[in-house]
Amino acid sequence: MLTALCKEITFRRDEFKNEKVKSIYFGGGTPSILSTREINSLIQTVFDNYIVSKSVEITLEANPDDLSEEKILELSKSVVNRLSIGVQSFFQKDLKLLNRSHTSDQAINCIKFASRYFDNISVDLIYGIPKMDNSRWIKNIEYLLSSNINHISAYALTVEPRTALKKYIEKGLIKNIDDKQSQEQFYILLNILESHGFENYELSNFARNRQYSINNSSYWRRKKYIGIGPSAHSFNLNERSWNIRNNKKYIESIKKNIIPCEQEKLSKIDKFNEVIMFGLRTNKGISLKHLENEFGSLYKRQLLKHAQKYISDNFIFLEKDHLYISKKGKFLSDGIASDLFMLN
Repeated sequence: MLTALCKEITFRRDEFKNEKVKSIYFGGGTPSILSTREINSLIQTVFDNYIVSKSVEITLEANPDDLSEEKILELSKSVVNRLSIGVQSFFQKDLKLLNRSHTSDQAINCIKFASRYFDNISVDLIYGIPKMDNSRWIKNIEYLLSSNINHISAYALTVEPRTALKKYIEKGLIKNIDDKQSQEQFYILLNILESHGFENYELSNFARNRQYSINNSSYWRRKKYIGIGPSAHSFNLNERSWNIRNNKKYIESIKKNIIPCEQEKLSKIDKFNEVIMFGLRTNKGISLKHLENEFGSLYKRQLLKHAQKYISDNFIFLEKDHLYISKKGKFLSDGIASDLFMLN
């Protein structure tokens, strides 16, 4: 697999010709099982084939049970300079319900150890967990604040098919997700973090001291990116593509010098709708000037026409030729965005 990954990195260098790589991100699956040597070999292949920024952000996703003190120390000696840790909750009862493999002690210890060796750490939390009341949610937030973490990603719990949570709900062992509770906990999070100097720069992401995720910010700003490996997604401004999921077929295809992917060409309407969706999720908003330049005055007029009811109800506001989601509208931003889409 490592040989195939390095080969795909090399194959695709022309896609980033004369462009600078600002972020390298190890995510999906469990990349923390790789040794420091293996991680460095993949990163070195990028450096050998691409123009890489001197200040490149190199992130590794990991779960707390993968991050012993020994593993964190090992990673600190690699070229990885940012950790994204999937904690979700610091309470055992929540982790059990979510069917997470780590314990609350492992979550606490990995944050403690990681903070000794890394300056740039992001922690994932989940709100809206059944039976997690607001006081427990606040304790999760307060623990991170006491740990001096400068980037937090928080997501509303969703029930995925074929999960333990789905089965518990179907059997009536626990109640289904309460949207009202999720909304309450989102605004609790927003108010507490803002009072401690965090910026809600994207709906689910909060940063202090300007430690924004370069990787994720590129997605929301619709920058080009290349995804390497099975299931990886890529974007070249006009097309989105994704590699096949099967590991064996992926490796066999790469051996034949074939990138095993499917592609979707984006129409003008697709691109417009993405600009609306991402713009309303971020604090950059939607630039009406940029929108008109890229899509034409008809698209701008249609957007303002459909947005008017949300402006009147204070879910969206217009300032200096930009549309922004208001604090009141944040939790509903995806639904509002979909109502502003241009239809075929």
